[in-house]
Amino acid sequence: MNGYTHRHYDTDKTLFSRFTETAGITVNVIQAGDDELLARLEQEGPKSPCDVFITAYAGRLGVAKQRGLLQAAQSAILNANIPAPLRDPDGHWHGLTMRARMVAYDRKKVRPGAIITWADLAKPEWKGEILVRTSENVYNQSLLAAKAWADGIVANMARAPKGNDTDKLLALGEGLGTVAIVNSYYVGKLMASGEPEKQKAKAAIAVAFPTIGTHGTHVNVSGAGVARHAPHKPEALALLEYLSGDEAQHLFAEGNKEYPVKPGVRLAPELEAFGSFTPDSLNPEALARLNPDAIKVFDAAGWR
Repeated sequence: MNGYTHRHYDTDKTLFSRFTETAGITVNVIQAGDDELLARLEQEGPKSPCDVFITAYAGRLGVAKQRGLLQAAQSAILNANIPAPLRDPDGHWHGLTMRARMVAYDRKKVRPGAIITWADLAKPEWKGEILVRTSENVYNQSLLAAKAWADGIVANMARAPKGNDTDKLLALGEGLGTVAIVNSYYVGKLMASGEPEKQKAKAAIAVAFPTIGTHGTHVNVSGAGVARHAPHKPEALALLEYLSGDEAQHLFAEGNKEYPVKPGVRLAPELEAFGSFTPDSLNPEALARLNPDAIKVFDAAGWR
């Protein structure tokens, strides 16, 4: 069978190998950017060899469904392993891991409890203190709450947006800003790292899970769906069922520091140390629907 994936992690290579060992099905992997893979699926049409489309962003799963690139694939195993808010009601995609959008802060300069909601970061007291990615980053597009909030973040940036989330964490360690908007798995990987150049940041950072009003903490979903013209649909469904099971969920958690979607699977120690949070119950389907509006708001706020 053939998988098109935007994910680029060593953990995924291990997962595909383990699936081959247990199911006797080889997975041929095409890895590229998600927009590139979506365009490829559209160009290939009914002749596409793709069986499973995998991406790290819930919004792109919704886009794939909207463009008719996925097909419904229901199974009792998937429904049992994946909570309903983390999968498409029609079965076109299924969440496999979660990443919380969180705040990492300098523990020597920010008191615990100073940041409760995302709106707190838009207050004048954080002027010149916030590190964040560009508005082109899909994590930020999914997080965006309102223009007033985007205006406040732009006013409080420590520097022009650049780099990935690891760059933000290392910048905190160097004293460039006191707060960074990052994804949980980047912080988990940093805390698990033994690389000398990351130890200063590890010692400096604490984390918080801001909420959105009365909702919980924003989470994004990494997931997959069966391609519309999949030549090997039974095998594709078997792979999704494996990836939602205990062994794969444990590997996602330990190998890539992501939150498993299957209830009862233990978190990686680095994530357990962050404490608990309440995920936002918004179905990720909405992220794809609202993404164009988010881009317009970023442009209006001057967030580049």
